Amino acid sequence: MIRFYLLVLGVFFSGLSSAQNQPAAVEENVLSLNEFLAYVKEYHPVAKLANFEISSAQAELLKSRGAFDPQVMVDWKNKEFKGTEYYDVLNSTFKIPTWYGIEVKAGFEQNQGQFLNAENTVPDDGLYSAGVSVPIGQGLFINQRMADLRQAKIMQDLSQAQSDIRLNHLLSSAVMAYLDWYLANREVKLFDDFVGRAEVRFDGIKKSALSGNIPTIDTLEAGIIVQNRKLSLEQSNLKLIKSRLQLSNFLWFEDNIPLELDPFVIPEELSEGSLDPVLGTNFLQLENFVLEDHPKIKALDYKIDRLEVDRQLKAEMLKPQLDLEYNFINERVGQFENFNTNDYKAGLFFKLPLFLRKERGNLKLAKIKVNEARLDLDYESLQLQNKIQASRNEILSYNRQLSTFQSIVTDYASLLRAEERKFSFGESSVFLINSREVSLIDSRLKEIKVFEKLLKSKVELFNVLINDISLD
Repeated sequence: MIRFYLLVLGVFFSGLSSAQNQPAAVEENVLSLNEFLAYVKEYHPVAKLANFEISSAQAELLKSRGAFDPQVMVDWKNKEFKGTEYYDVLNSTFKIPTWYGIEVKAGFEQNQGQFLNAENTVPDDGLYSAGVSVPIGQGLFINQRMADLRQAKIMQDLSQAQSDIRLNHLLSSAVMAYLDWYLANREVKLFDDFVGRAEVRFDGIKKSALSGNIPTIDTLEAGIIVQNRKLSLEQSNLKLIKSRLQLSNFLWFEDNIPLELDPFVIPEELSEGSLDPVLGTNFLQLENFVLEDHPKIKALDYKIDRLEVDRQLKAEMLKPQLDLEYNFINERVGQFENFNTNDYKAGLFFKLPLFLRKERGNLKLAKIKVNEARLDLDYESLQLQNKIQASRNEILSYNRQLSTFQSIVTDYASLLRAEERKFSFGESSVFLINSREVSLIDSRLKEIKVFEKLLKSKVELFNVLINDISLD
């Protein structure tokens, strides 16, 4: 598989070695959420599959319209045996199907031969005909070809709604992967900072111990702290690598080439409101949200429309089949002065099952399916309303929790600075500094976790607004 490293600054590509040779440019390689989603929508295979679904529906619509195409039919039969022409029969027809089951026909017959059936006898120059075939009973207002065309048109709209659901689900998953990558980066930065602090403190304590100002045992405790911080950093780096690879699953380029995210690419800095303009999840936009515009509600509406067409067709089957056909005939096409209304061909076809058990059973099943679909629509509408309200309450709660944790982090940072100042005067110990630092790290991690829940709750709200599919 061909792999590329993706470096983003106006979107350009570079190898890993060249990126390593340019450490000063690392901070410039920022992949923003908007750029990332643009790549997903443009090149991801699932996004292309959504377009194929629409194309397939358009092909089905074209196919169903074929039932209304004009038709030319030619039927020619000839038999000769031992120099005798038994018959030469030519019957050609031009037929135009119309919407309400009526068919307009025009034809030409020319038959000859010694053993020609008497009913096929026509003038030497042939016989022209023009007329209509009309279903008086079953099939006048709806028939199979009308139902197929209506359902194909509905299916086109349904495919668009399903395509939107598929694409939006892809975008929801992509945003989740981006958030995991962003939060893993934050954890790495957090532990990298505390590793640096622990190493500086260890160097200072070691120098003080060597000069005899503090007990040597303090260097052992300070060294253990350094190792613990490095262990936490390594665990965070592993989490970052996994999140980076997970994010790479959503990065593709032209010709279905998968991309791999370069280790030096970093996410943009996010705040509590960063996702709102991208996902449309601020509460002002929610006030203008129309439930009927939700892709899933649209899809259920289109499903009901399709079932309703099928119900109408099944109801039509209860009528008796009564088809009338009438054709004027003339020896010369276009010579209306010799036209005689008494020259015609006519026919009638009647059919009616006596008990209609099959037809009544099909209609009953069709009605049940329509009722089931309507109940499903009502249930999903109520569920969506409740999920939207639950998501709003969740976001408000996480906002309040985040504000509280930010205040706690500030207070713990003040306590740590005060403890370090006391230690510099010889009034504290490495144990107390480590205790304060552990409390600060724990509160910072909790702050990051709540921030993660806040952002992901907005993605969940976005998912409810456009998909209503549960995300892991």
